[in-house]
Amino acid sequence: MVYTKDHPPIPDSDELRARIPGWGADLDPKDRPAFPKFDTSPTGAHWDFPERQVEKWPRERSIEHAFLTPVFGTSSPPRGLSGVIRKYAYRRFSEGRAAHWLLLIGADRVDAIESHLASFATLRPDNPITETGIKSELTHRPWVLAGALLVKAGRRATRRR
Repeated sequence: MVYTKDHPPIPDSDELRARIPGWGADLDPKDRPAFPKFDTSPTGAHWDFPERQVEKWPRERSIEHAFLTPVFGTSSPPRGLSGVIRKYAYRRFSEGRAAHWLLLIGADRVDAIESHLASFATLRPDNPITETGIKSELTHRPWVLAGALLVKAGRRATRRR
C-alpha cells in the first residue's frame, strides 16, 4: 500500500516521538546516547596526523589506499611462497574481489605447510598425531571413527555387487 498513490498519511515528528520510544534521537545531539563521544572540546593532541611507523620492508597495502596506516603490525613479515602469494593478492586485486581473499586464504594454508616442513629442521618437529587432533577424535568422539568405518564397509559392499 505504501507504493501506491493512496498510501496512508505520513505522521509528523511530534506524533512519531510520542508513539515510538527513542524516535528522533538523532535530531537533537543532546538526545543521542553517544553525544559526549562527539564532544569537540580541545583534546590536547599535538598533531593533526600521527607520526608514521618506520617501514622496515615493503608492506602489503590495498590498491584502494594511497598509503599505509600510521601504525601497522610487524609480527609476521611475508616470507617464502606464502609471502609471494600475499604480495600478489594485494598488488593485483582489490579488496572487494573474491580473488583477493581466496589468495590470502590460500597463502595462509601454504604458510601452514611451510611452517610444518620447517619444523622438521628443528630439534622438536611437529607431531601430526597429537597436534592435528586425530588422537582426541579417537578418544573423545568415537562416532567419527565409527562413521569412517561405516563408509568403508558401505564401499566394500557396493564393490561386491
